[in-house]
Amino acid sequence: MSESGGDAMNLYDIIKYEGNNDVFVWKHPCEDFNLGTQLIVHESQEALFYMNGHALDLFGPGKHVLETENIPLLRKVSNLPTDGKTPYHCEIYYINKTDQMAIRWGTDSKVQYIDPTYKFPLSIGANGEMSLAVHDSRNLVVQLVGTELLLTREKMVSYFRSFLMTKVKTYLAQVMREKALNIFEIDEQMELFSEEIHKKLVPDFLDYGIDLKKFLITTIVRPDGEPQYEKFKELHFRQYADIAEAQLQQKVGIIQQQTESQRVVIEAEGIAKKRAVEGYTYQQERGFDVAEKVAENEGCGNFSNVGIGFGLMTGIGNSVGSAVGDIMNSTMPVVTGKMSENNPMRFCDNCGAEIIVGASFCVNCGKALEKSDQCRNCGFVFTKSENFCPKCGTRRILNEK
Repeated sequence: MSESGGDAMNLYDIIKYEGNNDVFVWKHPCEDFNLGTQLIVHESQEALFYMNGHALDLFGPGKHVLETENIPLLRKVSNLPTDGKTPYHCEIYYINKTDQMAIRWGTDSKVQYIDPTYKFPLSIGANGEMSLAVHDSRNLVVQLVGTELLLTREKMVSYFRSFLMTKVKTYLAQVMREKALNIFEIDEQMELFSEEIHKKLVPDFLDYGIDLKKFLITTIVRPDGEPQYEKFKELHFRQYADIAEAQLQQKVGIIQQQTESQRVVIEAEGIAKKRAVEGYTYQQERGFDVAEKVAENEGCGNFSNVGIGFGLMTGIGNSVGSAVGDIMNSTMPVVTGKMSENNPMRFCDNCGAEIIVGASFCVNCGKALEKSDQCRNCGFVFTKSENFCPKCGTRRILNEK
């Protein structure tokens, strides 16, 4: 955008640019101007003054009057005529300094490399976005623009496409090897991956006067469907599945043990409350169990086994002994009663001496003994030298030789 003074030489009085923001460099159509022409540069711009093919002065934001005092490099080249008109070929390039964001990029082919974890070859691709800004206006115009009238963002990307593909593919393989990035876990390292490649690309762009503000990898293109890749993918995720399953089983086992422990505690507390209500202790309960076993013992019919029972009783502590003693006191009459019924004691009818079991004669007086000494009326077995039956009162008939 320019304003002309309207003279025959078509010289411009005001030079400025207010075009699209996606333009990096724009060449003003003015190639001759009057001394005193105003050059307007916006805040996000720079203007580069060319003369006879040489890049001279660079103007920053503001309003500039083109005079020899404001163009020191021009003053060194030659002395301008005093009529206020320059006979030299002059050019003005406007450079856009804003950040050009959301510029898409992507590899045109896959990168071949060896996975650092599983050591198998694979090929990947990548794509994402980047942001560019002009860092050195003079360097950019000299190296990329040349005699072009316009450098748009699209044309800038096309210039850097081959350069970018070569660099990016090389750096992708290098960073994955240096940082030991696993292809199956690279998504969680995407930010680190982007930062490392960005660092490597910055110097390459600065060589052309471009500042690579941001470089983001948004997608990694994996070789899905390739047999070798799928094989290692299954192995990789299987190991985590197995570990997770083992950890889950361990947690379940711990929960079951805790549940069983709580059950035992609750059961013990219930039994303890039951004993407290019924008025006995654990030691006494154990004594009851031992006494019950002794009473149920089939060998309790003889004194030797009863002695063993007594030994068991005395082996229990003092607190148990008192409880067991009470039980034995009530149990022994029953036991001895059974023994008396099985082997009743007999006495001699002549002298009253005790008769040995199975004897035919009294060992004291020698009197012959009857095999049965019973009441003739009711059948009561006499155990002593009674004269009358204690059951029915019938007179007892004593045997004589």
